[in-house]
Amino acid sequence: MTGSAEGKIAIVTGAASPIGLGHAMAQALVQAGAKVALCDVNEAWLDESVREMEAIGGVGCALGIPLDVTEPDSVDGAVSRTIEAFGTVHILVNNAGINQRSEGFVNQERSPFWELTPAQWERVVDVNLNGPFFMTRAAIQPMLDQKWGRIISVTTSMDTMWRKYGSPYGPSKAGHEALVATMAGELEDTGVTANVLVPGGATYTNMTTHGHDFDTEKMIPASVMQAPVVWLASDASSDFNGQRIIGYFWDEELPIAERLEKASAPAAWPQLGRQAIVPGPPPS
Repeated sequence: MTGSAEGKIAIVTGAASPIGLGHAMAQALVQAGAKVALCDVNEAWLDESVREMEAIGGVGCALGIPLDVTEPDSVDGAVSRTIEAFGTVHILVNNAGINQRSEGFVNQERSPFWELTPAQWERVVDVNLNGPFFMTRAAIQPMLDQKWGRIISVTTSMDTMWRKYGSPYGPSKAGHEALVATMAGELEDTGVTANVLVPGGATYTNMTTHGHDFDTEKMIPASVMQAPVVWLASDASSDFNGQRIIGYFWDEELPIAERLEKASAPAAWPQLGRQAIVPGPPPS
């Protein structure tokens, strides 16, 4: 994989599932030399994943932190624990996410928004949008102080954001994408970057396999996230900010300029042009 995370400290949320995106990215970062704090609500999976990471990177390369990203005080504590254990934080991967089916509160594939209760809406938005805000807010100061940091966020494909019967997952991920674009602009010239990394389509994870009848052989493997997350976490990506990478298109055999041309574009689609109307003076 292009790039190195040697000596870097990373936090990855939603990192425990054996077939999850977070697990795959944490594994890649450990292989690239990073120490990683794995955060998740599933403590059994978390313990197993930490043992797996240490088998790759040696004892002490991984820390498991039980965490619900919707709880600001717990988020602050998780970042503090990471800094106490490893000294600082350089990389934050905002990966934790849920959808309506993974929470078990939608009975059919085609469920309209008006069948959701406020509590059901709030739970998905809390994890997918508030969680990344809480995590980034908690982790940003060490990055700003050391003038080096990487915020890497997992959103979703554009068509999933506005697909009918996709609430609240799609809108929550659209909000996360907009948050990344906002952060990237505010972080310019600080040494800290904010970017999006997505697989590119339906991916084989616990979230997508729960309550679905997808042909798993036609799903994207979580491993497509591994090489690009290492590059995003490396010194090589210092000038890359406010962008989204589609992991499926990341081709390590191409020179980096061609690779980025093939796999990346601006986050939140500003290339569509400014849409706000600014009225001119009234006609004389």
